[in-house]
Amino acid sequence: MKLQFWSVGKPHEAYIKAGVDEFTGRVNKYFGAEWLIIPPPKNAAVLKEPELKKQECKAVTALLQKDDVLVLLDERGKIFSSPEVAALLQQQANESTKRVIFLIGGAFGVDDELKKRANITWSLSKLVFPHMLVRLVLAEQVYRACTILRNEKYHHV
Repeated sequence: MKLQFWSVGKPHEAYIKAGVDEFTGRVNKYFGAEWLIIPPPKNAAVLKEPELKKQECKAVTALLQKDDVLVLLDERGKIFSSPEVAALLQQQANESTKRVIFLIGGAFGVDDELKKRANITWSLSKLVFPHMLVRLVLAEQVYRACTILRNEKYHHV
């Protein structure tokens, strides 16, 4: 199973990149993992929010494959514990899922079409975080889930 972390927006900021790279490298010991940063449309600054979300949606859906499991990160999603994230990964592995895509949408969220396409909508917290910080937390939590699956010492109950 491959894990892909997709984020609509700018490349990783320097203050985040080292941490994201570190945890992504750690995840790679369990599952193939990589990041894809989807740039916003070139005319994003002049687009109204609904049109911007539609264009971002087109860019994302063009990359999705029919069998991908899409995990949308959204503040209105379900809050999972770390063991529940581990169970989610295990379930996908048991079902022989080829790719699990974790998607961080654009600054205004995602279009309703992507919300409908999502297999799971996950909220990291009731708090709202900057997208760059969400990238780091996502990579760390997926790594934590991997260590839980292997009964390793990283996660303390």
